[in-house]
Amino acid sequence: QTNLKLLTCAGVFCCLIWNGFAQQGNDCIKANAKSCGECIQAGPNCGWCKKTDFLQEGEPTSARCDDLAALKSKGCPLEDIENPRGSKHVLEDREVTNRKKGAAEKLKPEAITQIQPQKLVLQLRVGEPQTFSLKFKRAEDYPIDLYYLMDLSYSMKDDLENVKSLGTALMEEMEKITSDFRIGFGSFVEKTVMPYISTTPAKLRNPCTGDQNCTSPFSYKNVLSLTSEGNKFNELVSKQHISGNLDSPEGGFDAIMQVAVCGEQIGWRNVTRLLVFSTDAGFHFAGDGKLGGIVLPNDGKCHLENNVYTMSHYYDYPSIAHLVQKLSENNIQTIFAVTEEFQAVYKELKNLIPKSAVGTLSSNSSNVIRLIIDAYNSLSSEVILENTKLPKGVTISYKSFCKNGVNDTQEDGRKCSNISIGDEVRFEINITANECPKKEQNETIKIKPLGFTEEVEIYLQFICECQCQSEGEPNSPACHEGNGTFECGACRCNEGRIGRLCECSTDEVNSEDMDAYCRRENSTEICSNNGECICGQCVCKKRENTNEVYSGKYCECDNFNCDRSNGLICGGNGICKCRVCECFPNFTGSACDCSLDTAPCMASNGQICNGRGTCECGTCNCTDPKFQGPTCEMCQTCLGVCAEHKDCVQCRAFQKGEKKDTCTQECGHFNMTLVESRDKLPQPGQPDPLSHCKEKDVDDCWFYFTYSVNSNGEANVHVVETPECPSGPDIIPIVAGVVAGIVLIGLALLLIWKLLMIIHDRREFAKFEKEKMNAKWDTGENPIYKSAVTTVVNPKYEGK
Repeated sequence: QTNLKLLTCAGVFCCLIWNGFAQQGNDCIKANAKSCGECIQAGPNCGWCKKTDFLQEGEPTSARCDDLAALKSKGCPLEDIENPRGSKHVLEDREVTNRKKGAAEKLKPEAITQIQPQKLVLQLRVGEPQTFSLKFKRAEDYPIDLYYLMDLSYSMKDDLENVKSLGTALMEEMEKITSDFRIGFGSFVEKTVMPYISTTPAKLRNPCTGDQNCTSPFSYKNVLSLTSEGNKFNELVSKQHISGNLDSPEGGFDAIMQVAVCGEQIGWRNVTRLLVFSTDAGFHFAGDGKLGGIVLPNDGKCHLENNVYTMSHYYDYPSIAHLVQKLSENNIQTIFAVTEEFQAVYKELKNLIPKSAVGTLSSNSSNVIRLIIDAYNSLSSEVILENTKLPKGVTISYKSFCKNGVNDTQEDGRKCSNISIGDEVRFEINITANECPKKEQNETIKIKPLGFTEEVEIYLQFICECQCQSEGEPNSPACHEGNGTFECGACRCNEGRIGRLCECSTDEVNSEDMDAYCRRENSTEICSNNGECICGQCVCKKRENTNEVYSGKYCECDNFNCDRSNGLICGGNGICKCRVCECFPNFTGSACDCSLDTAPCMASNGQICNGRGTCECGTCNCTDPKFQGPTCEMCQTCLGVCAEHKDCVQCRAFQKGEKKDTCTQECGHFNMTLVESRDKLPQPGQPDPLSHCKEKDVDDCWFYFTYSVNSNGEANVHVVETPECPSGPDIIPIVAGVVAGIVLIGLALLLIWKLLMIIHDRREFAKFEKEKMNAKWDTGENPIYKSAVTTVVNPKYEGK
């Protein structure tokens, strides 16, 4: 019975596994693929069987496309299944640079590697992700270019005095971080049109009031291109003069755009690029130019002539998104050094510009060096990966493995924080193609850390066709006189031809003559109402449940209308073919629900059904109606083994009992052995089934025996030769005990009576005492009583 349950469970489990595979294969079948290329694009688990005779009669060409496990189960050899897989191949994989500050070797910036690998090729199949690992390590003593962009409107007058000595002081501080540092300087005010500045001739010469000597207003001026000479910075900046404008917001966005895109004029190298933007005011952005009649959007190109921005009156301010794009393209990290009043505004701007920082500038810019150092440390301690625009249908995901075991996914998977110089972090990048490009061209994407010039170049190649398609035979004779290309085991018909072998033209599809070939004899149903007639052949329709299939010349067969058992087709023990169950070995019956295995019927004594029945479909059918149970071992109306053989054992071993006179005739069916004691009786654990018995004889004595049947069917009885008889009662102790019990009970009763009387007397005495105390006696004098004493008062006594 246990084995039968295990077999049933195994069958159910197999069906569940098959259903799981089939569910995965649903996408393959639903794709209705007409070619191998269409099939492999339906999903990563889809394969195409190119075996020529794979299809059953009535099955469409699209039935060649299915889940791999399903194709194998249908008889398609592994070597005939087209299932191309994606791959990755690294083209350039230089190790990250390990060098210390002050080392003898002086590497050029382009020779320093902080990201690995550098180039790779990914072959992508639709739905199958390709994963690779990206390593990033901050190099020590990495070169830095810093450009200081300052607001020279009148409100920044006192700040300019402190910035004049910034060059040498900042060089000294930055030498602690890198031995290769360059600094540049630029300034900005505002667009040179109304209403941003006053355009009267006098104000154009000197926009300041009173005796202030100010320079003419300008939009942006590149004062000093990047240089390693700090003294030159001090010299040129000291010659700068303050200017002025009318409105509070400044034209800083114009200046940032020019600094970002004018790489040659500024002198940017492919190193860490820092832009320090110093101001005490807000900013104009795209759309504000309309106030001055400027409507052309900023073109994001360099317009410096003699280091001065000349198109401020022609192009509008750039938008924030435009700035983000250009700063990112040129790997520039921005530090906003602004006064306390505008901290909130620039912090919101920082959230929109990746790899940017905000520092609080004192009212006279005296803390600018500390601000720059802190902001640089903050920016350089975080790495954020970004990728170029992805081709249509391609997705990318990141997983970061940062310091101290910190891992993140989704958007946080792009970045790692708290990175020190020399620290190495890793990213796991997953790229998936969800569809093939229409032109099947290769694509290239790039991934790089924000603010760094290094990048990973990834060439994407899409697997949209099968290898066997390139081996196809155009105008093949196998496709009805050359009306198609024979590829991957099937015909791909030329235009205007249809049918499995391209045997029909599209004009013949609905011909009534063709329909006659799709009817069974004596039937009016076309394809048994389970398909459609194409070119005189039935193409069976698909069911909503893709595990259920119609087949046959007239679609008269299916694999889901067979008999069921336990809710499963063919009981899970066979395959339904054309509405008839084909059972697995050891099963039979219309629903394969009858097991031929006799193991469930085997009794503990090695006999099938204990010799009292026959094994049918793995279950005992007991021939003796008295017996029942899985192996016909139970008999509710039968005596037990011990009670059944009690009289025979008694008569043969002790010559007494009910069968004493007929012992020879009725009790010779077993072999008997006498043993000295119970310890000598056979014990459990021997091969033959054994029963231990304890019974009473006619003298009320207990006798012990065992009953067993060996494999030959012989009964063996072992009997203890001496019965255990109970001894007679001892009278004297019994009488003495009874007398003693009576005396003790009497004494106990007397003691109880005495105790109750004592308690009663004490209660009565206490009651008397209480009444005595509460009594009130009359204390008045006797009215007839006269005292014997008479008192006389001397009238003459005056108390002397």
